[in-house]
Formats: sequence, C-alpha cells, structure tokens
Amino acid sequence: MAYTTIEFALDAGVAKITLNRPDKLNAFSNVMHDELRDLMPTLSSNEVRAVLITGAGRAFGAGADLSPDGLGGDGEFDAGETLERDYNPLITFLRNLDKPVICAVNGIAAGASMSLALAGDIVLAAKSASFLQAFCHIGLVPDAGSTYFLPRLAGMGKAMGLAMLGDKIPAEEAEKMGLIWKTYPDDELMPAAEKLAKKMAAGPTKGYALIKKAMNASLANDLQSQLNIERDYQREAGRTEDFVEGVAAFFAKRPANFKGR
Repeated sequence: MAYTTIEFALDAGVAKITLNRPDKLNAFSNVMHDELRDLMPTLSSNEVRAVLITGAGRAFGAGADLSPDGLGGDGEFDAGETLERDYNPLITFLRNLDKPVICAVNGIAAGASMSLALAGDIVLAAKSASFLQAFCHIGLVPDAGSTYFLPRLAGMGKAMGLAMLGDKIPAEEAEKMGLIWKTYPDDELMPAAEKLAKKMAAGPTKGYALIKKAMNASLANDLQSQLNIERDYQREAGRTEDFVEGVAAFFAKRPANFKGR
C-alpha cells in the first residue's frame, strides 16, 4: 500500500511512523486510519523491535479532522462508531504490542492525538510542544483512551482539570505532571528519540514486552495478584536467551548482544 498520510521507514529494527498531513496539523482522517491499520501487521513482525511515532511539520497531531475532507462522504459521522472502528483498535494495538513504543511529540498534541501520544510507553517532547484535551471545547468527552490514561498518569484532580477546562499544557509542565518522560530543546528531540529507539531496538525486547504486560496488568490488580504476575513473568524472562546473554555480558564486562529471544 502506498501511503499518503503517513511516512514509514524501517531501519535497524526501528519502525518510524511519521504522521504526514502537515497542512492539517496531522489531524486524523479516514485515510490515515486506513493506512495505520494496514501497517499493523508489519509492526507486529519480527523485523520490528521498537516503534517510534512522530509528526511532520509543526504539530504532532490536532486530533480528529472533523471537516468533510477528513471524515469522507458528506461529513456526517457517528462518533461512537468511528471510535469503535478506528481509534480504539489503534490504541489497543499499541498498548498490547510486544515491543516498546516511543512517541516524540514535536508540536501540539490535541484531542485524540494527545491520546495517541499517551498510549506510548516512553513519551518525549520538544520544549515548544504542548498538550491539549480539546474535547470539552466542542462538547465532547475525552476519548481514544484519555479518560483511562489521564487519572493514572496525573491523578484524578489534574485529570478532571485537563478534561473539563481544556487548558493547553506546555511540554515542561506535562513532564512535571508525570504525563510524559522527558522534554528536549526542539532541535534535540528527534536525535534523542531516534537514539533511544535504536538503543531499545538493540535491547532485551522480550523483557521489555513482559515489563509492558506487567505494568498494564498492575492498573487493575491488587498487590497479591500483581506479585503472582511478577512471579510468572520473571519465570518467563529467566528462560530467555537474552537473560543468559545479559548475565554473561555482565560478568565478562562487555556489552550484551541481545536478540529478543
């Protein structure tokens, strides 16, 4: 499939996805959803060991494109249907993907695009970037996972303010709130994100996948249930080739050569 609203590149195990509608601030369209959906089997393949998502131009993404051009057809749409068909499968896919997902937020991340960023495992942002729960300004409810991510990342008090007031949050404030991992000067964001993605792609990706599963499970578990999950996943991790290699490299005082197995 020839992509028109995203760019895709695979290098050294890093799958880089660039949302590419800069004239529309990379707002989601039906075509973009189709192209992201088409890409999912590739992201799940053994060739990919880490995923990096960013935006073209001056935005990470402006949320949903509500224009007729973005929606397709006559512009009429069922908001619940488009979530069920497009956004929810995308967010679920990224959260369940058995490899790290890094989001490099290069500009405004608004609405569902902010949800997409928060779905990443590691979120980096340019200092000039900002985050906006824009839904309340048009009478809608935060979606694409935002009502799930916000209370868990920022606490209920901050989550309510973000969702109901819709203030634009600068990247450095988002970092202080715990919404994202780190901020960088604008010209350092992509070099830092690409370096991190390559480092993680060369890391113990089987272990990363188990960390991701354990962290996701913890959000709904009591302590004993989570201790049991840690036991089970640690048993699985301890049987990987990467564990054997990691221990050998530690004692030999050399870099580990992880294979993701």
